[in-house]
Amino acid sequence: MVSVGRFKSDEERTPVYRIVEETFPHLLNIFNKLVKIVNPSLEVADLIKLICKIFWSSIYLEIPKQLLDQNIFNAWMMLFFNELERSVPLEGQPVDPELRKSWGWWKVKKWTIHILNRLYTRLSCYSFGDLKLQNPENRIFAQMFQKHYAGKILECHLNLLNVIRVGGYLPDRVINLILQYLSNSISRNNMYALLQPRLDFLLFEIVFPLMCFNDNDQKLWDEDPHEYVRKGYDIIEDLYSPRTAAMDFVSELVRKRGKENLQKFIQFIVEIFRRYDEASLEHKPYRQKDGALLAIGALCDKLKQTEPYKSELEPMLVQHVFPEFNSHVGHLRSKAAWVAGQYAHINFSDQNNFLKALHCVVSRIQDSELPVRVDSVFALRSFIEASKDLNDIRPILPQLLDELFKLMNEVENEDLVFTLETIVDKFGEEMAPYAIGLCQNLAAAFWRCMNTTEADDEADDPGALAAVGCLRAISTILESVSRLPHLFVEIEPTLLPIMRKMLTTDGQEVFEEVLEIVSYMTFFSPTISLDMWSLWPLMMESLADWAIDFFPNILVPLDNYISRGTANFLTCKEPDYQQSLWNMILSIMADKNMGDNDIIPAPKLIEVVFQNCRGQVDHWVEPYLRTTVERLRRTEKIYLKCLFMQVIADALYYNAALTLSILQKFGVASEIFSLWFRLLQQVKKSGARANFRREHEMKVCCLGLTSLVALPADQLPGEALGGVFRATLDLLLAYKDLVAEAAKEEVAENDDYMDGFQSDDEDEDANSSDKEMGGDAEDGDGADTVTLRKLAEQVKSFRPSDVDDDDSDDDYSDEELQSPLDEVDPFVFFVDTVKAIQSSDPLRIENLTRTLDLNYQTLANGVAQHAEQRRAEIEKEKLEKASATIAS
Repeated sequence: MVSVGRFKSDEERTPVYRIVEETFPHLLNIFNKLVKIVNPSLEVADLIKLICKIFWSSIYLEIPKQLLDQNIFNAWMMLFFNELERSVPLEGQPVDPELRKSWGWWKVKKWTIHILNRLYTRLSCYSFGDLKLQNPENRIFAQMFQKHYAGKILECHLNLLNVIRVGGYLPDRVINLILQYLSNSISRNNMYALLQPRLDFLLFEIVFPLMCFNDNDQKLWDEDPHEYVRKGYDIIEDLYSPRTAAMDFVSELVRKRGKENLQKFIQFIVEIFRRYDEASLEHKPYRQKDGALLAIGALCDKLKQTEPYKSELEPMLVQHVFPEFNSHVGHLRSKAAWVAGQYAHINFSDQNNFLKALHCVVSRIQDSELPVRVDSVFALRSFIEASKDLNDIRPILPQLLDELFKLMNEVENEDLVFTLETIVDKFGEEMAPYAIGLCQNLAAAFWRCMNTTEADDEADDPGALAAVGCLRAISTILESVSRLPHLFVEIEPTLLPIMRKMLTTDGQEVFEEVLEIVSYMTFFSPTISLDMWSLWPLMMESLADWAIDFFPNILVPLDNYISRGTANFLTCKEPDYQQSLWNMILSIMADKNMGDNDIIPAPKLIEVVFQNCRGQVDHWVEPYLRTTVERLRRTEKIYLKCLFMQVIADALYYNAALTLSILQKFGVASEIFSLWFRLLQQVKKSGARANFRREHEMKVCCLGLTSLVALPADQLPGEALGGVFRATLDLLLAYKDLVAEAAKEEVAENDDYMDGFQSDDEDEDANSSDKEMGGDAEDGDGADTVTLRKLAEQVKSFRPSDVDDDDSDDDYSDEELQSPLDEVDPFVFFVDTVKAIQSSDPLRIENLTRTLDLNYQTLANGVAQHAEQRRAEIEKEKLEKASATIAS
């Protein structure tokens, strides 16, 4: 279509020019100016590269309608086939590998293959994929492409790959793209039929050699082992790696066409193992053995579930992998560690073989070669996860941690941090003696990673990922020592600089992880230090400036500050924490551009203030209620409406008389209570309660309604009292049922966990007890160990998420956050309130009782009986906890 070399005349330029003119008229002026400026010096390679980029941009998101014209598309495809089949000129080709792969001619090959791959995958979707994509016009076009071009592209790709079989050159990215195309063709019957006659040749003479250790690997191993490690574990490198593409091709082949290919490929690998074992030391095919081990590791998932191979995996490891841990060839020691890690989770018939593999991996952690040490540490993680008895690791734990930190000082890699996280997670509180040292080392590693990231200024820099990993590992350590609050005091100085720096715009990439650490430090420390309080303004500034998406994460530490540092929150005036909280909440709640989902943590924080500062923030009740009512009137989400009603309920529990007078002052009391009762009474089609379905939500409403009942007659007339009284009884009954159901579920979970170790009688006793006590963390002691650990897990997993369109509240649980309400039993509170009224105004209760029908009278008696039962159980529980505290 166009000749090799330069364009000599308009005639030679016309075909390409015409295609651009007809297909992309909006680019014609740019293209025309470009050609005029560089003519006649424009290289064909450069021109086609331009065309390729134009074409690529047009098909990236969808097939442009211009391409559906058959003649235009045929012209494009002729251009691409012409480029695929054209030999790259030897003259002028750079000798330097880095310059060579970026040379214009090779970039044209790359772009051409890239475009054809993209066309193939997208048009395959139209031909065979989701019916939503299958409009008739696109489907016909896709079928035409499959029929006339897909096979031709496959043939061109195979011819290109043949170059490397005979020692020719192809850039890594080109090989990777070609193998991607071949991998995508395996599942298509018509394409596989074209591939099958050349499959053995492709598999054994091209793909497998790409999996083997080569000269470039050896050079990098010797000259720059750190770069060797980086490339081996960098997901970006995988996009360019022929080896990764070869592994993917083999995996896809045995997954989709395993019946005719798995056995012959395994036989090929076994033959390599045999030749390796039989060869003399100087003639062993070390690099082929490396490729064979890589293949075995890549096929791990398939082999572990396929007979007869899965029963032969353990002997294979013993015979062909274990010996390589002592090989004089470094890359084989490295590969042995990697393969052992891949198979650490198989069922070993002889546990000694598992222990031998573990000891082999541990022995290589001190290897003289850096890549071997790194692969061994990664493999160790798999063995620790798979280990049923940690006694084999426990004695060498200090040594392992030592070696791990030495590596972290050498290599910035998130997988190293993952191994540390696994160790901490497995050994739990046993990590306490190492916690301070671990945090210090991780903090130092974090700063190194951040400095590297800032210097490189690359978003995909592995240092950035490793930095995130360091923070996650710190959180894991903090969780593991959550029962040892004194350690948090000692750890704080190490972590404080990280928290201060990364709660600003400098920490946007790690903001979520840093907030998690702040949550742990403010919850588990014996007290919140003044240094930790210095983080409050930083979070407020970030929230006001750019961090609104992290509002749910910020909610957790703010709750801790208010609930665990209440005195400082209330008394400190420089800075004024109460005022700054109000400013933030008002700004968010009053912002008409802020969506309902974005403001959800704001009313939760108002609840935190009312619940923890009861009787001490009277001057804030009116402003908080005003902004709540104003936003409630604009709110569309049912869940958020319920949340605002919980704020009203909390305000009533805080001070019912004050709250009612404020609502009446606003002229909204009748409106608010009508909405509240309507929400309480709504049910689903199934008959289940539609709103306030969680224990915490029900309890807040119960306490709010009960506080209304306590109001004197001049504030709550008899008729209104009757309605509130009945609504409270209904809600208390629903709360009792919910608590009982939760207790059943908890007992069932415990039974599953104990796996039959508990007797039936014990189960029955536990079930009965838990039923009555509620079986929920909310009703337990705030210092209870199990509750603390549960909270730690919940804080760790607290993430922002959207509310579903059906107003589901499944993603928003208030039960992550503890409060003083956890110590209040709603039945006891209700009965004590009624008794107080009866004592001060017996006639009022008598009149109320007369207005109740028999069902509500019976229900009231039942609630009274249950309250006395709960009172006895609470006293018993307090005594048991006191005894346990003394004993500990």
